[in-house]
Amino acid sequence: MLRGRAAVAAALLLTVLAACGTDSSGGGQSGAPLGDRPSSKVDVATKDMVAAKKASKVEDCRAGSASDGGLPAVELPCLGGGDSVDLASFEGPMVVNLFQGFCAPCKEEMPALQSFYETYGDEVPVIGIDVMDTVPGVALEEAISRGVTFPMYADPGGELQGGPLTARAVPATYVLSETGEVELLQMGGMTSAGQVKRLVEKKLGITL
Repeated sequence: MLRGRAAVAAALLLTVLAACGTDSSGGGQSGAPLGDRPSSKVDVATKDMVAAKKASKVEDCRAGSASDGGLPAVELPCLGGGDSVDLASFEGPMVVNLFQGFCAPCKEEMPALQSFYETYGDEVPVIGIDVMDTVPGVALEEAISRGVTFPMYADPGGELQGGPLTARAVPATYVLSETGEVELLQMGGMTSAGQVKRLVEKKLGITL
């Protein structure tokens, strides 16, 4: 019985690591299910990560000005070093992307999110959160290699699980409205800034 359970657990782990998504009818890629929460003690700002971020164009993590903008009141460390930030300080509209370093569709959609950020970031900022990842250095490296500059945070211990930013699979992207409502924007990878724009406009009822 124990041997059978071990085999199932191993198969699930291999599935998550090897293939983070499959084709979906929506034209993107569906997310991969996440396993159990790893430890919150994972170092998300090792010496190498800090050096890599410093040499990149990734922006510093900065808190917003709200006391309760709608996101969970959870303080997350900055991926690659920097100030920790209480997510509740952010105000909408905003795009929040949940990702992991070994997730193929997560990596594939990074250029689309970055392009959207470069074009519309003044109106609708973007932040990334590396969720329940035991190797955050890979996530930072992959993001930097794909030109990501928007701020990125880390939730290695799954502090966001069970709340409005629950990651049932990655990638998962949420939007925060001006009135503080958090809604799922897309489960699975997005392929272009235009697709991100259309989804944001439709979900938030705005025109960019």
